[in-house]
Amino acid sequence: MKTLLQNLIRLQQLELEEIQVADATRIIADLRNQIPTQILGHYDRLMARGKKGIVPVRGQACSGCHMRLPIGTISELMKAEDIQLCDSCGRYLYLEEVVGITASGAAPETAAPTPTAQPKKKAARKKAASTAASAKPGPRKGRAARKT
Repeated sequence: MKTLLQNLIRLQQLELEEIQVADATRIIADLRNQIPTQILGHYDRLMARGKKGIVPVRGQACSGCHMRLPIGTISELMKAEDIQLCDSCGRYLYLEEVVGITASGAAPETAAPTPTAQPKKKAARKKAASTAASAKPGPRKGRAARKT
């Protein structure tokens, strides 16, 4: 499945002229012969509409329509056993880490993981909750306040 995705990505790059190669028409024809006709037909329909046929998943979202993907789709992409479609836009999806190439055709960069803001949010919530609990309660409003 990995080679199928790589062939689709390379085909799209050549057709959209994102990469320049001598004798691109011959390479495109070879790639089209290696891709099954059903997949190629769906890819061609998307390309005819002016959409990219295959897009990477970034931040658990389709980079074509920017809609968040179900975790089941992400886990299937990680297994790389079957080709997956975006439920929103219908494009073919791939994970750059799994396929081994990026949209530009180079090897993926290994960046250091960025720390998430989750601990800061939790600390801020705890602080707000503790200050609210230690504050003196104000006068009661509603029925109880009217009776007194």
